[in-house]
Amino acid sequence: MKNKHILLIATGGTIASRHTQQGLSPQISGEELLGYIPEAKAFCRIDVISPFSLDSTNVHWKQWVILAGLIREHYEAYDGFVICHGTDTMAYTAAALSYLVQHSRKPVVITGAQRPIDLPDTDARTNLMDSVRFAADDRAHDVCIVFGGLVIAGTRAKKERTKSYDAFSSINYPPVAVIQERRIIFYIDDKGQEIQPVCFSDQINPNVFLYRVIPGSDGKLLDVLMDRYDALIIESFGVGGIPDYGDGSFREAIRKWTDAGKVVVMATQVPNEGSDMSVYEVGHAVKNAYNIPESYDMTLEAVIAKTMWILGKTRDRKAFRELFYTNVNHDLLFLPEG
Repeated sequence: MKNKHILLIATGGTIASRHTQQGLSPQISGEELLGYIPEAKAFCRIDVISPFSLDSTNVHWKQWVILAGLIREHYEAYDGFVICHGTDTMAYTAAALSYLVQHSRKPVVITGAQRPIDLPDTDARTNLMDSVRFAADDRAHDVCIVFGGLVIAGTRAKKERTKSYDAFSSINYPPVAVIQERRIIFYIDDKGQEIQPVCFSDQINPNVFLYRVIPGSDGKLLDVLMDRYDALIIESFGVGGIPDYGDGSFREAIRKWTDAGKVVVMATQVPNEGSDMSVYEVGHAVKNAYNIPESYDMTLEAVIAKTMWILGKTRDRKAFRELFYTNVNHDLLFLPEG
């Protein structure tokens, strides 16, 4: 590992928080964060910028665009990037950056912690050190999360625990690598296969609504949303289907959305193994009637971010479908025919 030049982008989050009378609040600077990992100086130089300092609950598409723009602005000057971020929306940011910064030969690593870095008992120092170590590795590339000893592709991460140090899992895809005792063990080493130049985007259409179906949901509620949103993601049961309680309200709502030229995507509430609308009649009939795309093995975070990214480029339903089923940073294993 030769000496690398890394840019640390500090954005707040628990890792940079201190206790206040109102609860934890981001107050520790990026320079202070680096002070807790002095051993990183042995193999890399690190510069720091801080575009904002937020609890990640308050991070959304505007911050995604800011981060992508910063990486684009500094891309040629650095060998890798480490973003310190809160854990609550980290998976969304990682997915979004996977679409806004594609085919990166340089690593864009996102990390954080379940406890602040200035506490005696914390995962913050290990996570930050692992992230810098990974960002300085010659084999590292693309957007990923480094957390709890795992390296997870940016489109495959999900926060599954609110307090434990192993907060994130890689969904429907193996971790890219693990980091143990200062060693990086790659499970997926595909940097040599990347031949396309890095591609940056700065367009996001946030007018996407996620509707979670519960038993007894009224499909007529979707009519109220149609004027405000450009896309609807339906988070249904099991492998994906539309309930019918005798009034046909869901199917009628989907017809109205598609007739209006808007996008409807079927996803599932089940994190693992994905959707397949062709299995049951409740899904098969809707899929055939309206030809709506479905999430298959994609994470919900990736589906949401990808939909926003595509709508920032096109509103054409055929073009949307083609881009939705294009594999980006390992987000989709199942590629439908046609």
